[in-house]
Amino acid sequence: MKKQFKAIDITLVGMFVALMTIGANITSIAPFMVVGGVPITLQTFFAVLAGAVLGSRLGSVAMTVYALVGLVGVPVFARFGGGFSSIISPTFGFILSFILTAYVTGKIIEKNNKLPIYVVAALIGLVINYVVGTNWMYFAYKFWAAAPEGFTYQMAWLWMVVPLPKDIILAVLAGIFAYRFDKSVLSKNQFRHLKKAA
Repeated sequence: MKKQFKAIDITLVGMFVALMTIGANITSIAPFMVVGGVPITLQTFFAVLAGAVLGSRLGSVAMTVYALVGLVGVPVFARFGGGFSSIISPTFGFILSFILTAYVTGKIIEKNNKLPIYVVAALIGLVINYVVGTNWMYFAYKFWAAAPEGFTYQMAWLWMVVPLPKDIILAVLAGIFAYRFDKSVLSKNQFRHLKKAA
């Protein structure tokens, strides 16, 4: 029997779509936060947080809805991008990776909800984000996008060195925050079984 979405599920999905939109467009107030065509955003933080807080199912649903909302034309992607043409963007792989990032992060925590596991799950989610996103970017530049002069696979990964320290720190913070949120808010009210129900 398929599990039905409750009003709180829809609300939380909408909240994380909004958070992803905000995180994606932080460069609108700090345009210098773009390296090699890759915006340095807070999307990875919120994708990890979605999985850690909402669980694998609802977290991945939230990220899927975010991707679909952008693809139908709502300007929720980085630099207020949107539309189906975004699928050929060199950075679209990162958007796809958010779905898997949230799912895997949530799935790991569902098996063991100790603080170290939250942090490890968040870091594994970050690795997934980087591996999927960077490889998509490389193949995009090689096969259908205009690659910068002298572009190589190594260069693609060198670009990712810039946001990496920030993303590692934020992933750890996401894990800690999600753990504390679970032990305080989720354990004391009607949301106690949120992730299990999802």
